[in-house]
Amino acid sequence: MKKKWFVAIAVLIVIVAGGVIATTVLRSNTVNSNVLEIARVVRRDIGSTVLATGIIKPMVGAEVKVGSRISGVVKRLRANIGDHVKAGQLIAELDDAELRARLNQNFAALAKAQADLEFARSTFERTTTLRRKELVSEQESDQAETSVKVAEAQLKQADANLEYARVQLSYTRIYSPTSGVIASVSTQEGEAVSASLASPTFVSIIDLHRLEVQAYVDETDVGKVQIRQNVTFTVDTYPDTDFKGVVTAIYPKAVIQDNVVNYIVTVAISDSEGKTLRPEMTTNMTISLETRKNVLSAPTSAITRERGERYVTVLEGENKIQRKVKTGWKDNGITEIISGLNEGEQILVPLTNQENNP
Repeated sequence: MKKKWFVAIAVLIVIVAGGVIATTVLRSNTVNSNVLEIARVVRRDIGSTVLATGIIKPMVGAEVKVGSRISGVVKRLRANIGDHVKAGQLIAELDDAELRARLNQNFAALAKAQADLEFARSTFERTTTLRRKELVSEQESDQAETSVKVAEAQLKQADANLEYARVQLSYTRIYSPTSGVIASVSTQEGEAVSASLASPTFVSIIDLHRLEVQAYVDETDVGKVQIRQNVTFTVDTYPDTDFKGVVTAIYPKAVIQDNVVNYIVTVAISDSEGKTLRPEMTTNMTISLETRKNVLSAPTSAITRERGERYVTVLEGENKIQRKVKTGWKDNGITEIISGLNEGEQILVPLTNQENNP
């Protein structure tokens, strides 16, 4: 009886030990093995892209510095940073007292020139009459005629001086040449400005509807970029919005940053998605080089490489068959399948256990 008990206990110990060993082996295999998921071969559009970073900049002519063409004292400034202005809107006024006085002087000079001309013509007519009667000499007649011509020239000069004074007076009122937003103000009311060497800048105006993106493309990728290629980009301010643009130019001169050669590619913003973009915003750009339409595709992770050949594992019923494939373009984890697979076939995609159990 005791012998049977000993045999039963020994068998139980063997079973328990075997179970522990089996569990250990199973856990070990589970940790080191790959978990497979099933993907289907489908048709889709695959595009080749170039990634780049960029900065939003005003287009040529979109940023205008407005200043004064004459010297004077700022009488009134009608602009603040952030104000929206329209083309032709009054921005600033200079003290015009001196120029108005000069304008009045020119009015007086014009009136005097007109009077001188009338007197010269009257003298000439009288001299001509007397000359016919030979009561004056030919020399006096010639002098009277010359006086008329001189008076006419002086009248023209006085009229030109008056027009010049009007123009100078008009410069005391400074208008916006374009519509946009005031980006900076560099003068204040009561400040004296001098235009002797260069026009002093009062304000800078930026048209926020005329912005572009300057992308920095690596030298290894710039050869693939062409004019009119489509671009999508994001900015940190609107991380969930994809803005659209088109390549408009490629700078021929390189920009070297941290010993990396880049080329500037300008992108016209074709769709701002109703958002307000501003200069100097940083962008993350994707330039679409070309798109393959309606091609067979499979997850890139499902493709393995052995001895220079590419293979996938095809699921046929309960059988797993390794099949050689020929691949094409790659885009965001998807690879074009040129041959070796048919649409709708199921393939196995290996995922590590770590990926499924973060």
